[in-house]
Amino acid sequence: MSSQVKIGPRSKNIPALELRRVSYSLDGKQILDSVSWTVREGEHWAILGPNGAGKTTLLKIACGYLWPNSGGAVYRRGEALINLPELRKSIGWVTSTLASQIPPRETALRTVVSGKFAQIGLWESPAKRDYALARKYLAQMGCSRLIRREFGTLSQGEQQRVLIARARMTEPYLILLDEPCAGMDPGARENFLASLRQLGRRKKVPALIYVTHHVEEILPMFKKTLVLKQGKVLASGATSAMLKPRVFEKLYGVPLSIVSKNGRHWPVVA
Repeated sequence: MSSQVKIGPRSKNIPALELRRVSYSLDGKQILDSVSWTVREGEHWAILGPNGAGKTTLLKIACGYLWPNSGGAVYRRGEALINLPELRKSIGWVTSTLASQIPPRETALRTVVSGKFAQIGLWESPAKRDYALARKYLAQMGCSRLIRREFGTLSQGEQQRVLIARARMTEPYLILLDEPCAGMDPGARENFLASLRQLGRRKKVPALIYVTHHVEEILPMFKKTLVLKQGKVLASGATSAMLKPRVFEKLYGVPLSIVSKNGRHWPVVA
């Protein structure tokens, strides 16, 4: 699609992202079933669900890589029709798949700058201010010392932090983090989450959506949580109300209790 609906000056009441009864099926299997979800600008959400819940499919629809094919509609800043190149710049998507596509010999600084052009590898001629902005975003992720390091030599956690800085180069209003801690050891995971926590404390950051099937990764900054099970919304709302034993039992099918500390939550077998 290349056409775009004009809605005039954007109102603060217009959501950053709105899904209305969105459904998606593949090879006769229902992946998403009538999912409705609204994200306001500046809100930080977690999406929680087991493998196969439809989380990544939901993100692909949000980013315009997939389209609802079994009903429903998607609105991004109030627009139903979109300009795909502009959409790719206004919504950042950080995933382990992207990390594997980055040229391994490219420096972290050039990787971040390439985000301005929404391309893999840096083929343009960036301005000095682009490099300055990239250094700023790397510093905010605690990655200043990595500027001259080749991307392929970075740890998984460092790569994810660099990719978040890269996603910010187009000043998006929404950044989607698709299971960014998958495969990390506990130390690397906590270091990454500490950097993310620091980012979330800043005033001028995009709305962040963190996708996971590990409850303990949901930081206090994620005030709202969408819980998915088998392609359906099991629960949605304030995170404090979602991370409860009754919700976990419905989600995972086993009785669980919750251990909470410093705003983090760990499920344990009851």
